Amino acid sequence: MADQNKWDWEIKEKKVPIGEWKEHFEWVEEPYASPDGEKVAAVVNIGEGEFNVCINGETWENPFEKIWYVRFSPDGRLTALVSDTGEWTVAVDGVPWENKFGYVWNTMFGPNGKNIAVAAQQDGEYCMVLNGEPWEEKFQNMTYFAMSQDGTKTAAAVQVEGFGEGEIHKFQQGCFTAAMDGQAWDNRFVNVWNMAISPDNTKLAAEVRVNLYDYTIAVNGVPWEKTFGCVWQPIFNPKSGSVIAPVRVSGKWTLAENGKFLWDGRFFQVWHQMFSPNGEKLAAIVAPKYGRWTVAVNGQPWTATFSDMVTDMVFSQDSSRIAALAKEGEQWKVVADGSVWSNVFDMAWKPAISSNNKYVAAKVEKKGKYTIAVNDRIWSKECEAAWDPIFNSNGDKILLRTVENGQYVRRVLPVTEITG
Repeated sequence: MADQNKWDWEIKEKKVPIGEWKEHFEWVEEPYASPDGEKVAAVVNIGEGEFNVCINGETWENPFEKIWYVRFSPDGRLTALVSDTGEWTVAVDGVPWENKFGYVWNTMFGPNGKNIAVAAQQDGEYCMVLNGEPWEEKFQNMTYFAMSQDGTKTAAAVQVEGFGEGEIHKFQQGCFTAAMDGQAWDNRFVNVWNMAISPDNTKLAAEVRVNLYDYTIAVNGVPWEKTFGCVWQPIFNPKSGSVIAPVRVSGKWTLAENGKFLWDGRFFQVWHQMFSPNGEKLAAIVAPKYGRWTVAVNGQPWTATFSDMVTDMVFSQDSSRIAALAKEGEQWKVVADGSVWSNVFDMAWKPAISSNNKYVAAKVEKKGKYTIAVNDRIWSKECEAAWDPIFNSNGDKILLRTVENGQYVRRVLPVTEITG
């Protein structure tokens, strides 16, 4: 992650008049704020077939035929997918990569922002591109992309054998596998889906379908000995390096570790499992009853359950707290350590937990306006747009990035200004 201690936590308020941009350009697309809140950017049209990016009122030096998917990297650099003369690449702070492709998509960032990857297609072949350098090996098809935790490795599910519409036997023999840095596994599978790279970058694990009816997890191409009715995305235990994945057995779901059952409990669904930062706790989104969702920590579900979904689960930095979003009907709720906030929202976004564990905050929407809620208290400002709140390292201040009355506003507030 970027070093937030280097950010400005002293100046209370900074503004950028983004509403004025509409007077200078044909049109202005939706704005994006940098992680530190110092910059706000948007794609702008400057004429027929000419686009640029405006950052704090200044445009990049050179325009492009097309620009989309503008995103700030964790280190504050601005990236976009850009096209010139029918070829696509990534521009970083306005400078395009030298290598160009038929198409690029799905920008991914390493934790400190130094490594940037995309998926690419060129002349009907597919590969990953890291910092402008494509894999040496190209494939007939490619889906389900992954990046290592340090941002130095990329992986994807790839097709290595072609088959026609009627060649069912060939499909059943297996035409798919996984590749890391362009090196494909030797084993072939009927299907390959979501994957994960180990913290030490030596292992790649993926969901695989070994025949029409059986599913399991493969690690470096070697499938677990046991197969299941279905599996979901694997993760690595940060302490032991073992592989953990949700598996379906006898119509119910649980977690398995290296092919053996890890949790005793059985659920109607288990997925999105996550280790705490210290590796001591393992949480997952589960359905203890049909149509009822909650969070289970080390196999023990919260008492509160929800009808539609639970999502965006997050641990605190010291692993002691956990928060998530829940949806019931048209209402979104924030849940912290199993306790449900009394306020409900039309929409809510991934919660943040302060480093001192005192506060849980989330961007929320009510009646088309956006604001921030902290510990079930709603900030008094109603905004046209907002971004996720960020706590400082002490947990006593909060960075808010909003659009109000045509102005982008960066604020640093004491958290107590919202909580009272």
